[in-house]
This record gives sequence, structure tokens and C-alpha cells, in this order.
Amino acid sequence: MTFNALKETYSIEATLPPNFKDFEIVGVAPLELATPNHLSYVDQKSYVKKLKDTKAGGVLIRAEYASKVPSASQAIITQNPHLAFAKISHAFKVDMFKTPSTKTPPNLGANVTLMPHVVVGEGVEIGDNTIIMANVVLGDGVKIGKNCKIYPNVTIYQNTQIGNEVIIHANSVIGSDGFGYAHTELGAHIKIEHTGIVQIDDFVEIGANTTIDRAVFGVTHIKQGVKIDNLVQVGHNCVLGEHSIIVSQVGLSGSTTMGRNVVLGGQVGTGGHMHIGEFTQIGGKGAVGKDLPPHTNYAGAIPAMEIHEWHHFLATLRRFAKKQKPSLIDKAKGLWKR
Repeated sequence: MTFNALKETYSIEATLPPNFKDFEIVGVAPLELATPNHLSYVDQKSYVKKLKDTKAGGVLIRAEYASKVPSASQAIITQNPHLAFAKISHAFKVDMFKTPSTKTPPNLGANVTLMPHVVVGEGVEIGDNTIIMANVVLGDGVKIGKNCKIYPNVTIYQNTQIGNEVIIHANSVIGSDGFGYAHTELGAHIKIEHTGIVQIDDFVEIGANTTIDRAVFGVTHIKQGVKIDNLVQVGHNCVLGEHSIIVSQVGLSGSTTMGRNVVLGGQVGTGGHMHIGEFTQIGGKGAVGKDLPPHTNYAGAIPAMEIHEWHHFLATLRRFAKKQKPSLIDKAKGLWKR
């Protein structure tokens, strides 16, 4: 579909340059991955620096940054690039299941076990000795490697790529939509269709009731040897480094990335677009609001602090409390007796 056709179909309010050349668009992509047949967008000043190297056919952008778009691309000026992108993303939505007139059987390796009530989409591939337990749903294009074990009621959305020796425990959901919306002037929420995938490398184990969202575009990547506990939420476009450990009830916002061997304690949460350096540990309930360097330990609640700083803070707080005479607690007791 050409840009002009998309503009009309999805009611995009945009100003085109005088020498604009309409072009065929095959999808949406980030600036660094876009080709001349992709549409990209810039909504924040921090991304303007990436414009100089983009090969995107067109970039949705505010007027104030339009001059930064390279000559090989075309600036498509709009007041709300994020909203325009959200609308256009619907043209490239990928459904979990197609409806082919003749469905081809899955490509199964040797000794694959499919237990009762498994639903298998078009173009699914499953490697040798893998066990798919009851009520599992595999969307179109899912690929699962050798010696994997997928427990009951797991749902794996379209085009998810899973390596060898992977274990996914019951009721987990892999590849569901990320939580992404753009907003109109009146406050309505316009869904952003996520056209990327989830990639899970070898020797990963994922606990029960965990959810891993597919990328807006590109990949949500769980690298080799990662171990994820129950009830964990991994947002779109996150990257979990090799052999990291993610404990129960952790919530990772979109585009959180981490190096290898990171350990996140229970109920740790991150803001979006944060990076956690390799071999860093964060104690339970820690809230990550900035990039963290490698080989460090953090603790505390909001925000998480470097662990020695946290211990010093607690000790100072205790000393301060002991110096209060009468203490706030004693005062409260006196009021209660009255």
C-alpha cells in the first residue's frame, strides 16, 4: 500500500513536502532498521540523532525536527507522530491465525508428543523429542526446537521463535500484544499494533503464569540460559541477557535491556528504556528509574539505591529516630491514652 493510500484510509493529518514522491510501504520499522519501503517516526528529541543514518522511505515527524531528515528519506510532518504511527500500524497487523483454504500439517521432528486438545497453526515447526502438553495453543509460524517441554494451557502467539531445551510452565503467554497506545486530543486511546516477535534462546526456563510481550517491531529477546520465575511480566522489546535470573512478580517495562547474569529480586520494577549492566543485582521491590552500571548491587524500594548507600540510609534513619525525645511513637501513645 502506498503512503497516500494509508493517509486516506487511516485519516492521517500530515503535511507532505512539495517534492514528495509517493512510495510503496511494506511495514513500519525503527529508524535504524528501516529500508526505503518502510515508514518510521520520531516523537522525542532523544531520537533525532538517529535520523542521520536512517534509510526509511518516510519519517513521521514534527515540523521542528523536519530539517534533520536526510535527503535519502522524506519528512512527513504531523503534530502527533506517535498517533499517526499508531493508526498506520493497523495496516500491518499480523493475526495469530490465518484462514488458509488448505491448511498444511505442522513440520514435526522425531518423537514429538502432542497431547490432547493442542491447537497448532499454519507453518508450525517442532523439533525432535519435544513435548507439547494438553490445551497448548501454537499460533501460525511458531518454531520450537529440540527437547523442549511446554506445559498445559500455555499460549504461544504467531511467529514466536523458541530454541532447544526450553521449558515453559503452565498458563504462560508468550508473544501477546505489548501494552502500547497513542492518545488523541480528546483522550481516546488508539492501539498500537505490535508486528514484532519474541525470540527465546536455548536452555531458557519460564515459570508459570508469566507473560512475555512481542515487540512493536523487531524482537523481544530472552537470551540463552535465562531463568524466569512465576508471575513475571516482560514488556515489548525487552532484552534479557544470557543467564540472568528473574524472580517472581518482576515487572519489566517496554525496551528494558540488561547484560548477562543480572539478578532481579522479587517484585523489582523498571521504567521503560532502561539498561541494567551485566552481573548487577537488585534486591526485592527495587524500582529502577535510571540506567545501572555493571557489577553493582542495588536495594531499597523507590528508587533502588546502590546497596551500601541503602544500608547507610537505613542506619542514619534509625539513629535519627532514636534521637527524637519523646519519639513520635511515644507521642502517639500519649494521645491514645487521653
